[in-house]
Amino acid sequence: MIKQNVFIISSNPLYEILDEIKENLSFKIIKCENKDAFIKVFDSDMTNSLIIAKPNQKFLLSKNLNEKLFFDVDLFPLSISKLIELINIQLIKLKFNHQSKININGYDLNINSKFFSKDELSMKLTEKEIEIILYLNATKKKHSVSDLQKNIWGYSPDMETHTVETHIYRLRKKISSKFKDENFILSHQNGYFIE
Repeated sequence: MIKQNVFIISSNPLYEILDEIKENLSFKIIKCENKDAFIKVFDSDMTNSLIIAKPNQKFLLSKNLNEKLFFDVDLFPLSISKLIELINIQLIKLKFNHQSKININGYDLNINSKFFSKDELSMKLTEKEIEIILYLNATKKKHSVSDLQKNIWGYSPDMETHTVETHIYRLRKKISSKFKDENFILSHQNGYFIE
C-alpha cells in the first residue's frame, strides 16, 4: 500500500516531533522549510497528499491546490495522538473523494461504489476488473499476460493459466455490451493496454 504524503511547511518543531515517531505513522511526512522548498517538491497530482501550513500560506491555492488539501493549524494546541488522529481522518476523506471519480478515457470509475460509467450509463465492476483497469491505465504500455498474472493475480510467470485472458475477455464483453465500445481495452501481440 502506498503511503499518503503529509507536507509540513514552515513548521520545523512539528516536523521534528512527527519524525521521531515516523515508524508508527500511516503516512509519510515531508519537511519543507518554506513555500519555495514546497514548490520545488510540488507535484501537480496532490490527490494523495495533505498540506500542513499556516493560514497565511494559502497562497499555495494559486498552484491549483484544493483548499481541502490543507490541514487547519488553527486547531493547535493538540495532543500528538489527537493530531495524528485528525491527520488520518483528513487523509481518509481525501482518499475516499479521489477514489469516487477517476476519469479514464472519458469513463468515470468509482472505486468506492465499484461503478464504471459514461454519460447516463453505468455498470458494476468486480474488484478484479477494477484492478485490471487501473493497472492497464497506470502506464500507457502494453502488458503481457505474464505481467498481468504476476502483478494482479500474484501468479508466477511460468504458470499455465488462462485466467487473464478469461477476465479480460469478460470485461471487454461487458464494456462492449453496455457502452458499445469495442476499443476500451485493446490487445496487441505484446499484450493488453488502454490508450
